[in-house]
Amino acid sequence: MATPVLDKADAAGSPEPGFADSPYITVTMRIRRFNPEVSAEAVWEDFQLEIDPKERVLDALHKIKWDLDGTLTFRRSCAHGICGSDAMRINGKNRLACKTLIKDINPEKPITVEAIKGLTVLKDLVVDMEPFFQAYRDVMPFLITKDTNEPTRERLQSAEDRERFDDTTKCILCAACTSSCPVFWNDGQYFGPAAIVNAHRFIFDSRDEAGEQRLEILNDRDGVWRCRTTFNCTDACPRGIEVTKAIAEVKRALITRRY
Repeated sequence: MATPVLDKADAAGSPEPGFADSPYITVTMRIRRFNPEVSAEAVWEDFQLEIDPKERVLDALHKIKWDLDGTLTFRRSCAHGICGSDAMRINGKNRLACKTLIKDINPEKPITVEAIKGLTVLKDLVVDMEPFFQAYRDVMPFLITKDTNEPTRERLQSAEDRERFDDTTKCILCAACTSSCPVFWNDGQYFGPAAIVNAHRFIFDSRDEAGEQRLEILNDRDGVWRCRTTFNCTDACPRGIEVTKAIAEVKRALITRRY
C-alpha cells in the first residue's frame, strides 16, 4: 500500500487570522555611550530596530551589538534574572535588562538605557563593581562559628528560624538597590543596601555566631546609620526583597542587641 503524502501547501493549511501580520514594531533605543579611549565625555546614541514587543531589553541590546554596532559593551550572563550581571538604568529606573519586556516600558517613545549610578563607568553600560563587592566582603557574608573543627553532623535549624532571614537570602548581588541609593551616589564609602542585606542574612541566622562582630562593622559612620529610608532600594530590587525593612531590623538590633 502506498503511503499517502501531503502536499506542502496542504500540510501548511490556511493561515490563522492575523498570522500574516508581523508582530514586530519599530523601537528607538537611546543608549548612553562612553568610551574612555575616544572621549572623556559620555554621549547619547540612538538605534532603531524591529523587535517583538514581548522580547526583552536584553534582546534589543543583543540585536544592536550583533547587527548594528559590535562595539556596544554591556554585561550579561544567564539572561534569566539569576546572575544579576545585566543591571542597568532603563527609562530612569534600575532594572535587569533580561527581565524587562519592551512592551512594559512604553516602546512608542525612545527607550533610554544607561549604566547604573554611583559606580565608575568603564565603558558604555559596564561599571567598576569592585567597590560594591568590597563592601560585600567587609560584612563577612559567610557562616562563622566558634567551633573551628569540621562538624560531624549538619547544623540543624527549625523552619521558624530559617524563615527569620529567608527574604535576604534572595539577593543576587546585581547592585540595583545600592546604585539606586542617593546616599551611595553622594558618598561611595557608604556600605550600601546590598551589603547590609547580606549582613542581615547572617546576623539573624541562628547557626551563626558572629552577629555582634557584623553589627559593630555596620555601626561605623559609613554603616546603617547613613540610610535615609527613601525606599529606592526596595523599589529597585528585582527579587522583591524588602531591603528597607532589613536595614531597619539591623538598626533595631544595634540598639537592642537582640537578634
